[in-house]
Amino acid sequence: MHLTCDLIDEVAPALGLVVLQVDQRIESDFRRMLPSGVTLHVTRVPSGRDVTPDTLQQMEADIPGAVGLLPPAARFRAIGYACTSGAAQIGSARVAELVHGAAAVDAVTDPLVALLAACKTLGIGRLALVSPYIASVSGQLRKALAAEGIETAAFGSFDVAEEARVARISKESLRAAARQLAAQRGVDGLFMSCTNLDTLDIIAPLEAELGIPVLSSNQVLAWHFCQLASLDPVAAAPGILFCAGNPSGTFTLSGSDIEA
Repeated sequence: MHLTCDLIDEVAPALGLVVLQVDQRIESDFRRMLPSGVTLHVTRVPSGRDVTPDTLQQMEADIPGAVGLLPPAARFRAIGYACTSGAAQIGSARVAELVHGAAAVDAVTDPLVALLAACKTLGIGRLALVSPYIASVSGQLRKALAAEGIETAAFGSFDVAEEARVARISKESLRAAARQLAAQRGVDGLFMSCTNLDTLDIIAPLEAELGIPVLSSNQVLAWHFCQLASLDPVAAAPGILFCAGNPSGTFTLSGSDIEA
């Protein structure tokens, strides 16, 4: 028996995410920040057990293949390469070139591009940077930020190379690091770098305690996706960043209401 069927219209906006093979965090984080009506397609890119400049650079050759595994029939509004240090090492412009060459997409982003956009939106110029990584990896990110006019006014690292250990860094360790760095003079924002860090639940409490915007890799990337695709994030998306550009958004830092 031959059956007939109707085809639904493609109404849901599609986003694509290129996730590192070793990442255990970003997919669950994104489900908490993106609206339910969006379709998120995820692909994985090979990545080394340890994070070094060499293993980060090696991903450049594998990005097109990973992007090519995203469904070609989807109409992507944006595709993101989900690696902060990888974007700093390879270069965001090169990442965008590789993604555009492998998929039909309106916009490309990554956590570094998203962080720069967030700093511009919030007026951050002197950043406290919490890194999990070894000096050669962290140094490249600081260099990339400096090239765009963002000063690393305070810096601290856990000096961990193995990605599986990075994914297990406790929220209390991140809180303590944030407090130490934010206490240094002249800091006007704080960034916790790495898509494998468990940051979402501590962003709002830290902002209330420290009185400055607190950002993380997964948070800024999800926010930038929403900006690029004209999406409204979920109400529970953490931090003052998600109030920026929202006329109804209100956030409190150190007891003062800030109208976004």
